[in-house]
Amino acid sequence: MQDNELDTIEDVEEINEDNVLSDDLNEEEKTDLNASENNEDEKSREEKVETDDVGSIDTSKQDDKPQEPVYQPMPNEIGIVQNVGVDSVTIKVTSSLAFEKNLLDHHVIFVTNTNQRIVGTLISLNQDSGQITLIGEIQGVRFVPGVLTKPSIGNRCFAATDEETKMIVVDDQNNVLKKVLIGTMPLYNNTPAYVPTNTFFSNHFAIFGNTGSGKSCGVARIFQNIFFNTNQAPRNACVFIFDAYGEYESALSIPNSSVQFKRYSTNVRTNPNSLIKLPLWLLDVDDFALLLEAEDPTQLPIIEKALRLVTVFSGNEEETKVYKNDIIAKAILEVLYSGGSASQIHDQIFAILTSFNTPDLNLETPIAQPGYIRSLRQCLIIDKEGKIGEMQLVTEFIKKFINDDLKLELPDGTIPFTLENLREAFEFALISEGILKSDKLYDKANVLKVRLDSLIKGEYAEYFKVDKYIDKQTFIKELITAPNGARAQIININISYLDDRLAKTICKIYAKLLFDFTSKLQQRGSFPVHLILEEAHRYVQQDSDTKILGYNIFDRIAKEGRKYGVILGLISQRPSEMSETVLSQCSNFLIFKMQHPKDVQFIKQMVPFITDEIVEKMKGLQPGTCVVFGSAFKLPTIVKLEMPYPQPMSQNVDVSRLWY
Repeated sequence: MQDNELDTIEDVEEINEDNVLSDDLNEEEKTDLNASENNEDEKSREEKVETDDVGSIDTSKQDDKPQEPVYQPMPNEIGIVQNVGVDSVTIKVTSSLAFEKNLLDHHVIFVTNTNQRIVGTLISLNQDSGQITLIGEIQGVRFVPGVLTKPSIGNRCFAATDEETKMIVVDDQNNVLKKVLIGTMPLYNNTPAYVPTNTFFSNHFAIFGNTGSGKSCGVARIFQNIFFNTNQAPRNACVFIFDAYGEYESALSIPNSSVQFKRYSTNVRTNPNSLIKLPLWLLDVDDFALLLEAEDPTQLPIIEKALRLVTVFSGNEEETKVYKNDIIAKAILEVLYSGGSASQIHDQIFAILTSFNTPDLNLETPIAQPGYIRSLRQCLIIDKEGKIGEMQLVTEFIKKFINDDLKLELPDGTIPFTLENLREAFEFALISEGILKSDKLYDKANVLKVRLDSLIKGEYAEYFKVDKYIDKQTFIKELITAPNGARAQIININISYLDDRLAKTICKIYAKLLFDFTSKLQQRGSFPVHLILEEAHRYVQQDSDTKILGYNIFDRIAKEGRKYGVILGLISQRPSEMSETVLSQCSNFLIFKMQHPKDVQFIKQMVPFITDEIVEKMKGLQPGTCVVFGSAFKLPTIVKLEMPYPQPMSQNVDVSRLWY
């Protein structure tokens, strides 16, 4: 008995000594133990799965009664798979870890029987079960979006370790020139959120958000990060910002910077030196159809005829007279051959020659006959029998002015002309091509002329007054040249002084000029251009362009622009009003606070892998915080952007200061 007691005492002393040794561990050893905890979690979880045990069962007996099996969760485990759906999994909660760490909307890992690591997002949780959306796999040290293999019933579900979370949400690029800082991720300890430069800026992107959500500040912050917050600025960048409210100049025109900022204005009263200038001879039929608001495809031939004529009318005076005589003569012959009554023929010819005439062909032009000379006016007199007695004489005389050898070519950008030249060409186009025979066609043609007259008489005509000839290549070069002669990286076009109609047209004309220029470069994609459209829903719409022209320039750029290096950046508060064709081609999205039900539903349907929880959070996002997703992001997540410095001029009016 004493021996047994001594043994027990010795055992207790040994245990006490072990405890003392444990307490004496220095802090460095404890730190090493903590540092290996995540790795031990992963190692132990894999070893445990290999044994194919569902849990440890205590087989001891107490009071000779069988005990219920006791499930022992593994470290970092939150549950086991109960049900597997198409793209989601239901788990039975086996520990309180998910509640303690508040893992809702965080990532979890399923370890299969073959040690595959399948990644999911915990989207709902209650005391007994949780719902998880499957989003990808971890293969080695790399996260791959998309799921080929699903977990099986009974597989364990673990909270993702810090190392696993980093694989899932953080890009592995180290070269600062190959990535751009967007902001930080609040759900992941404010980890910096970068996007690969090529994956983001080689594709069309969209930034949406309600007024006051931080869109403008977010856009300014991103471009400040690109151009001003790096060791090496992208000197060969070419970013056109169509600034709907004139708010980005203050944020992006930073003095003493290596980045060149060039401003263009539409204010004809106060900014004559920086006013936008569009040489008319560089525009084509489609551009003028937009400018004159053509509403029907039948109006295009009229515009085309006017453009063919304007190249002649703005040139040599004698050559111009020959072409005018030909057009007038053909119009008169149409009347003479029309079969109308004498009075109709008389009145129509008088109407033509009153409005359209030359020194050689007018109502007073003499027609010589043997023994006498009479004017054209006199030859058109109706006799007592109600006929034009000299009809044959007039017909033969008019035929002399027709020249079938005359050729009219469309402008090729080599002959300058003015709006006034174009108006004269339109007037002569109205009496050609059989337009006078159809009242309906004449009315449609005349509408274009009326709009041209309105443009000429208004202040917007200043945009088309160019003092010297310039070809397209030189125009593009000057467009991106800063006042100091250096290459400009940011070109800001302030369109806030235009009405929506003309602003839309100006955006389309610039976009088309740049697209046409880049698509004809010998080395395709050698001159990347980014077109940033603020309030894009006002310009990038499902309008009538396709019906009239056969295409919409923004639709075309969306589908073809990437191969030529023309990239759209769309900023809008109403995405549901925009062209679906354009939005379908966008690869990356930044969504700030959105509350309009139609827009929220639109975004929900459009975004892959986005959860209902994130959609709900999107409705209540703080200013400057957005949901990001797309090809440049591994997964949809929430990112907070820093305030730009300096800020854009997008602040609300300080009513209380102004009132009191």
